[in-house]
Amino acid sequence: MQQRIQQLLESAPGHTLEQMAKQLDTSVRDIIAALPGEMAALADSEQLWALIGELPDWGRVTVIVQNEGSVFEFKGDFPKGTVAHGYYNFMHHKNPFHGHLLVDGLAEVAFVSKPHRGAESHSLVFLSPAGNCVFKVFLGRDEERRLIPEQVEKFTQRKQQLARTSATDS
Repeated sequence: MQQRIQQLLESAPGHTLEQMAKQLDTSVRDIIAALPGEMAALADSEQLWALIGELPDWGRVTVIVQNEGSVFEFKGDFPKGTVAHGYYNFMHHKNPFHGHLLVDGLAEVAFVSKPHRGAESHSLVFLSPAGNCVFKVFLGRDEERRLIPEQVEKFTQRKQQLARTSATDS
């Protein structure tokens, strides 16, 4: 699988994780797990919920939800939320981003560093128990389309922590 993914990265560097998964007839999680180590790190559900709790402090991000080929984006601060009735509810009234995440619908989060349209790009990919992408959070950019350095630093630190943890676990 790693060899096929490396070939795809070389021949179609603009492919999204979903496009790669479709082409190789596998899950997004399988694609992420087979990416080169510097490109991706996986965290379990315990770390996932801690991260969702931290995201409102990261500042402006881009949240993307893809479904059946359609892409929905929200740019702004990630909302705070609370768990009730089996959902993590984004209901901060001053934030225009509202919704409900099924708690059992998320299993892992991946830290993915993969260029997008030739530009440096970093995302948090929230995965379902089946290994499909539920939504992504891309690091924000300033007015000149440069990544926000503080976010890159937080992202890189967390990704490196995960890489060290998985290396000691194996």
